[in-house]
Amino acid sequence: MTPATIGLVAERFKALGEPARLRILQSLCDGERCVSELEEDTGLNQANLSRHLQVLSATGLVSRRKDGLFVYYALADRSVLRMCELMCGRLKN
Repeated sequence: MTPATIGLVAERFKALGEPARLRILQSLCDGERCVSELEEDTGLNQANLSRHLQVLSATGLVSRRKDGLFVYYALADRSVLRMCELMCGRLKN
């Protein structure tokens, strides 16, 4: 891997090091959610949630789409879910 690639991987792991972001990803495992649904699922207030979603989006872990006044978030791809499953599986062993 190049130094740039290693830096990108480190940024993704850094993004996963925050429990609130893991709660967001867990909520998104069930499918696309709008911000109000994520607030309800995670217990985070809108400002805090928005900040964490920005980090997850910037690191490529979640995607976003706008539909009128609403913004919807989803896991960027199945590899994000697989990565979380691998880590949780290791905790059970």
